Amino acid sequence: MGTILMGACQSSGEGENFSYSVEKFADLEILRYRVPGFEQLTLQQKKLVYYLAQAAIEGRDVLFDQQGQHNLAIRRTLEAIYCNYAGDATAADYKNLVVYLKRVWFSSGIHHHYATDKLMPDFSQAYFTEVVKSLDPSLLPLRDGQTVDSLLATIVPVMFDPNVDAKRVNLAEGQDMIATSANNFYSNLTQNEAENFYNQLKKTASPTPVSYGLNSRLVKKDGKVAEEVWRVGGLYSEAIEKIVYWLEKAALVAESEGQKKVIEALVKFYRTGNLEDFDEYSILWTTDTARVDFINGFIETYGDPLGFKGSWESMVNFKDVEATKRTEIISSNAQWFEDNSPVDKRFKKEEVKGVSAKVITAAMLGGDCYPATPIGINLPNANWIRTLHGSKSVTIENITDAYDKAAQGNGFAREFYWSQSEVELMNTYGFTTSNLHTDLHECLGHGSGKLTPGVSQGALKAYGSAVEEARADLFGLYYIADPKMVELGLLPNDHAYKAEYIKFMTNGLLTQLVRIAPGSSLEESHMRNRQLIARWALEKGAPENVVELKKKNGKTYVVINDYGKLRTLFGLLLAEIQRIRSEGDYANARSIVETYGVKVDTDLHNEVLARYKKLDIAPYKGFVNPVYDIVTDESGEIADIKVSYTEGYAEQMLRYSKDHSWVY
Repeated sequence: MGTILMGACQSSGEGENFSYSVEKFADLEILRYRVPGFEQLTLQQKKLVYYLAQAAIEGRDVLFDQQGQHNLAIRRTLEAIYCNYAGDATAADYKNLVVYLKRVWFSSGIHHHYATDKLMPDFSQAYFTEVVKSLDPSLLPLRDGQTVDSLLATIVPVMFDPNVDAKRVNLAEGQDMIATSANNFYSNLTQNEAENFYNQLKKTASPTPVSYGLNSRLVKKDGKVAEEVWRVGGLYSEAIEKIVYWLEKAALVAESEGQKKVIEALVKFYRTGNLEDFDEYSILWTTDTARVDFINGFIETYGDPLGFKGSWESMVNFKDVEATKRTEIISSNAQWFEDNSPVDKRFKKEEVKGVSAKVITAAMLGGDCYPATPIGINLPNANWIRTLHGSKSVTIENITDAYDKAAQGNGFAREFYWSQSEVELMNTYGFTTSNLHTDLHECLGHGSGKLTPGVSQGALKAYGSAVEEARADLFGLYYIADPKMVELGLLPNDHAYKAEYIKFMTNGLLTQLVRIAPGSSLEESHMRNRQLIARWALEKGAPENVVELKKKNGKTYVVINDYGKLRTLFGLLLAEIQRIRSEGDYANARSIVETYGVKVDTDLHNEVLARYKKLDIAPYKGFVNPVYDIVTDESGEIADIKVSYTEGYAEQMLRYSKDHSWVY
């Protein structure tokens, strides 16, 4: 691999005055998040955050490669142009190339981070070829024996031909989802071959379930199907070795012996690649109550249409002690919520175990949590661990705060909410109810219910993720309107919850449509889930006019006429979604998702796009990370660690590419 020289390629920082917004391009806005409370951590805790943060950065290229086998070659070629091209930087083609590179950085590859459609360049193939050939070949990511022409022959069709690797994740019915998906989780085999491989493994499984396929690429060579495991000494070894290096340093400054064991268990998993070791780590992690915490590994399976393969991700955080009082109230009442759920008694947990919830301050984002990040997390994903050992749920409040601060005064509420009373309701209670819904979704929703004996966690196949997200969202929607919220002091009165109902229904029926291109259907699981709930409630509530789409001045609005009846509808749908999940009812999972969660009203979609465009609001947002700088004393020992917020987007991306690239 040729060396890409970036020493002279620097972007300016953002200045000392903190601004949440960094820059906007395409359909994206880059934001900053603060890390309040970091200065008050002990030196040991600061070291722990720093070492875990380094580990969070080292796996960046793993995700790029997981999401497409040519992503790294394309990114590094684009970076070489950005840093070394001596031509006209004012030309439209060059400016469009820079935007394309920024989108590739954001999406960790050449497919849209959310819709998974391929990002098509707004510069010509001829221009790209000419610019690449103008560079010194030593600056390009050439493999041993590869020429500039052969590099171009490989990446140009992938970039410019709309029919090559068109979607990173294809969930379309009736197609081979592996053959038509551009991710790099499978090689040279069909969907049937992959499913048969893992079905055979499950037949020989130990009594304890295993998340087969979570940490491997499945390939067929010489007619035989086998796994290439992501571990030290296996696939992605060099990157994983770097992650392990920083984890081992973190273990030396762990806050407790228990936390040290958690980190050591993760290191063991990275060395062996044994998924039983991952389960051992996950169980230990659920019980760790140290203030500084982290996730690091192959975790969420949304990027695999079959739901086996875990995308690499990381997040480093520490507990927001004051805000966590809210989630502690929720978790301490977990059994009450389970017992009073509207679902069938057969699908309820008789005893809710190990529900741990907290509000956290994110300190570093990595992999599939960066630049776009979740606002809440509930892990582990293994259902049997949740049932026997419990789970951890978090709401990431400094991230939601950054979203809220950046959105102030953008005109969204006045444009999309029916009347001034809804706008005032959102302004007064929206931030509070949004965080509370996230708490309920992550803390109790994902952790509620149980599978019927004999039902596999992957029984719903491609529809499993949308159904699971709907289940958690419905749990939150049903309970946020319960009088218990006021009784527990989580909401100030019995009408504050209406802000979340307005937001959710407007998003599910209208505003989330801005995230997809005209003529597209919904394919991302969270989007399918939200539309499924909103459209089902709209249809089932129509006889009593519970919710309606109403026109005013040629614009469509969501109007809720009866909040109580809407809550009842959410409860009915929660009961059915839980039944589908608990019984592994694939046929009805497919039916309800395809009926309500996939198809888009073209006229409504076009209207929303036009209204959004006038507001000049980017539909997607992500973050640059803060920078942590070590301060040493006269003997060279760490005396303090400072956090700064001045690094720009391109500056950070180029630094990561220069200093943390370990996949070839």
